[in-house]
Amino acid sequence: MRILVIEDETKVGCFIKRALEEESYAVDLCEDGAKGLEMALHTNYDVLIVDLMLPSLPGLEILKGTRQARIHTPILILTAQSQVDQRVKGLDAGADDYLTKPFAIDELLARIRALLRRGSTESPGVLQIDDLALNPATREVTRGGQRIDLTLKEYALLEYLMRHTGRVLTRPMISEHVWNQDFDTFTNVIDVYVNYLRNKIDRGRSKKLIHTIRGSGYMLKAD
Repeated sequence: MRILVIEDETKVGCFIKRALEEESYAVDLCEDGAKGLEMALHTNYDVLIVDLMLPSLPGLEILKGTRQARIHTPILILTAQSQVDQRVKGLDAGADDYLTKPFAIDELLARIRALLRRGSTESPGVLQIDDLALNPATREVTRGGQRIDLTLKEYALLEYLMRHTGRVLTRPMISEHVWNQDFDTFTNVIDVYVNYLRNKIDRGRSKKLIHTIRGSGYMLKAD
């Protein structure tokens, strides 16, 4: 899933980005409030992590701007301000959760998982289609009860496909959610990774789950 981190403290932002990427998320990092709002308005993110104290545009204005644009992406406020009135202002402006610095990275990851579950009624604790199951909390993938070992990118791609079962996902959609903003959409990396997944998920099985939709993209479905 793709996450935008708007944080002006370089060390903190890079730390969060690295930790999220290790959990297979695609992460864009922005240190400027106005630019961050522009990115949030023009790119389809799954979660926004926003600091309140930002240059050029404060975090509260980013919250208001995204909600006024009818963007309902889950937003986590991350800030050193621990006063109750600041938390109330952030939540009233449209934030879904609040985490105060300093924080434990495990708690941040748990809150992100909770926001992803909350953001879609079609995203239960364990994702399953036919005999293929994926547990976002443990990142364990099984088919027919047999464990399947995936790389971080393979896992991220499969999770995106499973969260949109039965829907045609185009290559631009996949690159937007599984890779970061610097990804070169003219490469064949997506096709290569789909083939990697096929070899691990479908190879040797009579029922194929990953389907190519000619001229459009890919779809995960049981039929």
